[in-house]
Amino acid sequence: MAPAEILSGKIVSAQVRERLKQQVAEMKEKFPGFRPGLAILQVGNRDDSNLYINMKLKAAAEIGISANHIKLPNTATEADVLKCIASLNGDPAVHGFIVQLPLDSDKPINTEKITNAVAPEKDVDGLSSINAGKLSRGDLGDCFIPCTPKGCMELIRQTGVQVAGKRAVVVGRSKIVGAPMHDLLLWNHATVTTCHSKTSTLAEEVGKADILVVAAGKAEMVKGEWIKPGAIVIDCGINHVPDSTKASGKRVVGDVAYNTAKEKASYITPVPGGVGPMTVAMLMQSTVESAQRFLEKFQPGKWNIQYNQLTLKMPVPSDIEISQSYMPKPIDQVAREAGLLPDEVELYGQTKAKVHLSALKRLKNQPDGKYVVVTGITPTPLGEGKSTTTVGLVQALGAHLHQNVFACVRQPSQGPTFGIKGGAAGGGYCQVIPMEEFNLHLTGDIHAITAANNLVAAAIDARIFHELTQTDQALYTRLVPSVNGVRKFSDIQIRRLQKLGINKTDPTALTKDEVNLFVRLDIDPGTITWQRVLDTNDRFLRKITIGQSPTEKGFSRMAQFDITVSSEIMAVLALADGLDDMKKRLGRMVVASSKRGEPVTADDLGVTGALAVLMKDAVKPNLMQTLEGTPVFVHAGPFANIAHGNSSVLADKIALKLVGKEGFVVTEAGFGADIGMEKFFNIKCRYSGLRPHVVVLVATVRALKMHGGGPAVTAGVPLPKEYMEENLQLLAKGCSNLNKQIQNARMFGVPVVVAVNAFKTDTKAELALVVKLAKEAGAFDAVECTHWAEGGKGAVALAQAVQRASQTPSNFRFLYDVELPVIDKIRLIAQKIYGASDIELLPEAQEKVTLYTKQGFGNLPICMAKTHLSLSHDPEKKGAPTGFVLPIRDIRASVGAGFLYPLVGTMSTMPGLPTRPCFYDIDLDPVSGAVNGLF
Repeated sequence: MAPAEILSGKIVSAQVRERLKQQVAEMKEKFPGFRPGLAILQVGNRDDSNLYINMKLKAAAEIGISANHIKLPNTATEADVLKCIASLNGDPAVHGFIVQLPLDSDKPINTEKITNAVAPEKDVDGLSSINAGKLSRGDLGDCFIPCTPKGCMELIRQTGVQVAGKRAVVVGRSKIVGAPMHDLLLWNHATVTTCHSKTSTLAEEVGKADILVVAAGKAEMVKGEWIKPGAIVIDCGINHVPDSTKASGKRVVGDVAYNTAKEKASYITPVPGGVGPMTVAMLMQSTVESAQRFLEKFQPGKWNIQYNQLTLKMPVPSDIEISQSYMPKPIDQVAREAGLLPDEVELYGQTKAKVHLSALKRLKNQPDGKYVVVTGITPTPLGEGKSTTTVGLVQALGAHLHQNVFACVRQPSQGPTFGIKGGAAGGGYCQVIPMEEFNLHLTGDIHAITAANNLVAAAIDARIFHELTQTDQALYTRLVPSVNGVRKFSDIQIRRLQKLGINKTDPTALTKDEVNLFVRLDIDPGTITWQRVLDTNDRFLRKITIGQSPTEKGFSRMAQFDITVSSEIMAVLALADGLDDMKKRLGRMVVASSKRGEPVTADDLGVTGALAVLMKDAVKPNLMQTLEGTPVFVHAGPFANIAHGNSSVLADKIALKLVGKEGFVVTEAGFGADIGMEKFFNIKCRYSGLRPHVVVLVATVRALKMHGGGPAVTAGVPLPKEYMEENLQLLAKGCSNLNKQIQNARMFGVPVVVAVNAFKTDTKAELALVVKLAKEAGAFDAVECTHWAEGGKGAVALAQAVQRASQTPSNFRFLYDVELPVIDKIRLIAQKIYGASDIELLPEAQEKVTLYTKQGFGNLPICMAKTHLSLSHDPEKKGAPTGFVLPIRDIRASVGAGFLYPLVGTMSTMPGLPTRPCFYDIDLDPVSGAVNGLF
């Protein structure tokens, strides 16, 4: 018979690669920006492994696969390798993942444990027990096959010979080739016999084979005379035998005696150039197949998310009852659904987690989604449902319209939770859950701020005390002590020297005058603006005297406690765009002035590094979820009067990357549009560089009637009858406030959608009137919403309006240039946003303008501290007052956060407890541990 036809793996693998190249190009065309991803994990630095990996990387690049080579040192432990595998398992950009064997580590590593740790759906080497089990069961469409057997089958197919019904013999039983080859032939309907080195009748069995696959690892073990005439012979062996004619003194042979076998076989693979090239090609094919499976299951850019179905009840139960009647998804599932990797998530139990800032770095090249801010008209003391609307809107966009969507909200203070307001998790069927976790400690961020703030306060008074009681030299000796005979400045002390213009690093080189400058901050106690804080409403700490102990040697002064969320550190956390930026902002915080009139900062006190350490975990956004299972970032909670009243820049930035170009991030600005929204635009957006697409303005019939002249609305007191009965005239008059707030939003060039938050006492005619007048006032759209009672379903029309509005051009612009003089910036806000005719600076405020301008802070944005109950400074003036003069009582600086805050009228930064605080209704079930009561 004629010699066997050669099955060239080089030719077939080239055909396979060309086919794969075309498939990848089609994927990219259908799904722009998508590429199949292959990860290769190597431990150590073996030369043979490096060679094989380079071949794989080259093939991937040729086909269009994004290949990533991760190399761990040979000192890597089993735990190191498993951690890396867990990260790659969770990376949605990785579709195929192999561990290069052998593992070249100095430490003992269980190879089987490592290969089984690879996610089966990414195990393109087909080495995990799960894939091996599926193959042995015949689940060929739901598993990955080891690359060498898969390449052998491809070569057999090239012959055109039908496998079904043929006798096949496999010589070798390894997990990588022999055993899976047996299963593969069997489930392609061959009658298969497996032989090995212990088979006593090997020649006899080989002679029966129509298809012979040899993978024994022994040079030319199978003789040509054993082979059945016309058989297909696939030789997987690679062996080296002595050959004096070769320069290397050896040559490569297979497991089959090639020269004699080719005279008997009909088809035969050469060695080299047969099975070898197919192995890499099959790895690429499996990676492309994995990417195709991914595309069938997940649309790129679309989350595969499990939503919770609400069971609505009427009447609507209490918030805590609703919250506790739904089982939250495990928070690691929420993270995974939103595209976060396992090593980017730090679990705090089952329902909350911290998200590492490394996620933002990983996603930096991703396009941002649509940015939506929820604000409101000037509210009643009861609030008009901004938080509820925020949650309702994201539930509608996610669970009902199937958009990628994130809510980003502030963390509430425990002061209001236990005081008069209660919690801030939303309400009804629009809540962040579990609400008791949300409203209490969460992950401890506010406690970290309390500790950091009070460390600064302690440092201020301690420094004043020590400077009063010690000489320059004594101070210098203690500030720069000798350690093991060596005196050295710390990094923060070097920064202080540079600030003073002293360019010396040797502590012994300072002159007496330089030592004096260095050791004495000379803080003027009358200029201290930094107060101690506590996250509890306690009116008796509003004014206190400190330093009463005899040990303080007569140094006492008047001071006060503020509530923690009013601390500048909270505002710093909310505006920082990373750990380094937060540290710099903390260092820039001005706590007082020196007796020379110079600003004294946290950096001058030497406390910056310690503050950063205390805040290192707080800077990571907190992940939770809504009742319907959409993800929520809960991060930062600055006051909306003396601070900007918005959740963190970092949470927004990470969320915008995670949702993708077509997704939505919905955040909330505190109080009415004249306060929270104005600061969102002029402060938060200025520092973050983010540009909003839509403003959602929340309005209620109740609040609009109040603005039309209705009786006072008071917390804890039943609503007067005017709010319970239809009164279109009162309502129409009150829409002046709605009109003004719409104009305020449009002043920034952003489309406005009005969400009319419907209450059961509202009539259809009243709701229709608000919708009509809102549109006439320039709103892009106005929509009646029933989300409190119906969850996301009740906000679907709002969500659709937001979608439409987000597609219109947004011509965002700031209200003012920060380079304008301080007084001009304040005047612009007062006239344009509030409706004032002018401003009046009281003497103390005028002095601060002069001081802050001299100190170099005149170009900071303005953060007006004003009542939220009126557009004016007078909470009794409702509607849209005009022609008033806005009095500026004082101006203070949050230099670290990055704004000046003028004080309009009087206000307390330490609320008090009411006669009947919310804590009367809060209790703990001693058996179940469940929190009971109303938030």
